[in-house]
Amino acid sequence: MSADQMTLAFEADCQLNSGCGFPAPSLYSFIFEPIAGDADGWYLNKPMLLALLGTIIILGFFWAAFRKPQVVPGKLQMVAESGYDFVRRGIVYETLGKKEGEKYVPFMVSLFFFVWILNVWSIIPLAQFPVTSIIAYPAALALIVYGIWMSVTFKRHGFVGGLKNLTGYDKSLGPVLPLVMVIEFFSNVLVRPFTHAVRLFANMFAGHTLLVLFTVASWYLFNGWGIPAAGVSFVMVLGMTVFELFIQAVQAYVFVLLACSFIQGALAEHH
Repeated sequence: MSADQMTLAFEADCQLNSGCGFPAPSLYSFIFEPIAGDADGWYLNKPMLLALLGTIIILGFFWAAFRKPQVVPGKLQMVAESGYDFVRRGIVYETLGKKEGEKYVPFMVSLFFFVWILNVWSIIPLAQFPVTSIIAYPAALALIVYGIWMSVTFKRHGFVGGLKNLTGYDKSLGPVLPLVMVIEFFSNVLVRPFTHAVRLFANMFAGHTLLVLFTVASWYLFNGWGIPAAGVSFVMVLGMTVFELFIQAVQAYVFVLLACSFIQGALAEHH
């Protein structure tokens, strides 16, 4: 159910023994009416608004932190530097090396914090929705990474060399080489970008569904003999919220790590 449907269920006192069935979450939990505009044309809905607000927050945070950088950083600058350095050293340098990776640091830092804030909206009051649980957002980001990966591959190796890089061409494989090349081609060109997007989407989709399920169950069971079960469900909400905080950061990390690994493969010399 959408946030509006959930609110209606609460206001209608849809609880155990009230004569109404359990309002289980469904795909409607991920469908939102337009906030502005018309659904048949241009419109703005809640996930779009959260994505826009996330972008503004990230830009505002780093602008405020670095607009007047100090040799001895203040608290805000220190937090921003720590986050920037975590992605630069902990992901980009570890995967691509300092020499090759430096040019990709700004993009990877932006990608990490954008994915993270789209994830973290899930536990922010009033927002309470992870934007990345809608497949279009991870897919768009994965396509950007895919475009960079392909351009780096062919720029570094040329057309023929790029194809060899993508197909795992190795003469020493002998008669199995054609089979390996077909498998590698489909794996690199089709499967990798798909799984890159779906891994993020699926985790956020599942996490949000569980949070909605236990939140609605806490209210539904909070009546008569169901109150003890409602308490258990509410504890699950708290536990899932803490767990989601961890998963949200991990998924941002994994998304950027995979992006770096793709580029690392593109930069690798073919033998």
